[in-house]
Amino acid sequence: MGIKSFQGRRVEPEKIQSAPILVEDYMTHSLITFRKEQPIIEVIQAFIRFKISGAPVVNERNELVGVISDGDCMKQISESRYYNMPLGDKSVGDFMQTNVTTIDKHVNIFDCASLFYKHDCRRFPIVEKGKLIGQISRKDILCAAIKIRGQNWHC
Repeated sequence: MGIKSFQGRRVEPEKIQSAPILVEDYMTHSLITFRKEQPIIEVIQAFIRFKISGAPVVNERNELVGVISDGDCMKQISESRYYNMPLGDKSVGDFMQTNVTTIDKHVNIFDCASLFYKHDCRRFPIVEKGKLIGQISRKDILCAAIKIRGQNWHC
């Protein structure tokens, strides 16, 4: 008995390219940064001009020394009004948070999302060899989720 139906040579199944799922694939590399010595008024103006809610504070060697947020500025605006003290002579160093949680660029975005929930912050600076190399925000994680939504959530 011979072959009844020959379909031809089988073709290798096409491999589906999976979307990248690491922090380094979605982090922002070009950042707006501030120095401790900068006047707080410049920070507030930059927040408004660039439509951001916070930024890393670095030293002259681009090492992370803190983070300043719109919340830090709002708190000081409120207190300055209460004590009738102007903001004019204050600097970033007076308002920034120095206890900053950083994240490694090789963490997957799902673990990063969990860390955002756990730490209740809006951004994580990414430091490599002591230098600030980028930042990932909640919005970056949401963009990553949209890009990979049609694929499996497995790492």
